[in-house]
Amino acid sequence: MGKLTIQDMDLKNKRVFVRVDFNVPIKDAKVSDDLRIREALPTIRYLIEHEAISILASHLGRPKGKVKPEYSLAPVSQHLSELLGKKVTFIGDCIGPMVEKEVNAARPGDVLLLENLRFHPEEEQNDAIFAQKLGLLASIYVNDAFGSAHRAHASTEGITHFVKQSGAGFLMEKELKYLGHALEHPEPPFIAILGGAKISDKIEVIENLLGKVDWLLIGGAMAFTFMRSQGLGVGKSLCEEDKLQLARTLLSEGRGDRIVLPLDFVASSSLEDESSIHIVALDQIPLNEMGLDIGPKTIARYSEIIGTAKTIVWNGPMGVFEKPAFAAGTMEIARAVASSRAVSIIGGGDSAAAIAKAGVMEKVTHVSTGGGASLEFLAGRTLPGVAALTDCIH
Repeated sequence: MGKLTIQDMDLKNKRVFVRVDFNVPIKDAKVSDDLRIREALPTIRYLIEHEAISILASHLGRPKGKVKPEYSLAPVSQHLSELLGKKVTFIGDCIGPMVEKEVNAARPGDVLLLENLRFHPEEEQNDAIFAQKLGLLASIYVNDAFGSAHRAHASTEGITHFVKQSGAGFLMEKELKYLGHALEHPEPPFIAILGGAKISDKIEVIENLLGKVDWLLIGGAMAFTFMRSQGLGVGKSLCEEDKLQLARTLLSEGRGDRIVLPLDFVASSSLEDESSIHIVALDQIPLNEMGLDIGPKTIARYSEIIGTAKTIVWNGPMGVFEKPAFAAGTMEIARAVASSRAVSIIGGGDSAAAIAKAGVMEKVTHVSTGGGASLEFLAGRTLPGVAALTDCIH
């Protein structure tokens, strides 16, 4: 990885500022899904065992730089205390005299959780003064929030200029290991599965992966832009008319044989009309209908290809999987990935939700906690939150 990790640091009796991703759903003042909190436990437990003072900080929701009680991290503090079997001290702000007093009173092995960083507009502005105030709380910085690593905020990039050392936590290290290995040293056959609505959201991902993959399986509404670029009718299906030339270019230049498009679709007159659902061939979507999921022939073809893979990266659903009538494609692809013998990396967001919905979370190699960050990483972009960490010197 080329960056310091938590295991490279002398932590004993040190104050460590830990950027975690506790942006979790809260209902009736209780955490309703604690996956992101549980993913951070190895790092927090390691800090406790090594007698560090852990100062945790996170975003929650979008309070837009204002203090809004419904976005308080207080319920997270309570939940984390239960998971750790140890008191977590919640502090009602993230900078200022009250915070400094609590931090100064903390003893080795203590865990503190600061209030929502997004209550301060300076956080997303990567304001240097705000970043310095965060940095004054600790001598060591650990970033374990991969889901925010693609953003240059005060708590992900700015703070690194005001501490002695910055390193990756175990979750960050795991994310970079799996995603990095998939891009740099994939065991072939390497198959990427890309879904979602728009080519424009994933242009760079497609371009970056085309030179590395054996097959690129396309699903979701972005398939219709590729089809339309080849002169095929797509009915009322979502299509980016301004991206047709781009789609043609990607399919040509000798790279098109790696891009695999659907053979058939589940079509309907609208998302709400489940009575008119039927299967249509690739080029036979009626003018007044839209494709809303991949069809059975596509599922069979894609599943066959997936079964040959040694490395799989999946980002984006095959259809409108939130609706049961249009979920079969995504669910079957999830099961095919899970039953393959490949190293399988799921790129967060909707893909992670699909894997969970299909009940195969335990059967894939790695589910990313960061949808946007994993997408940018797969596109070959530098993530500011990773670039800012201290370089290893070996």
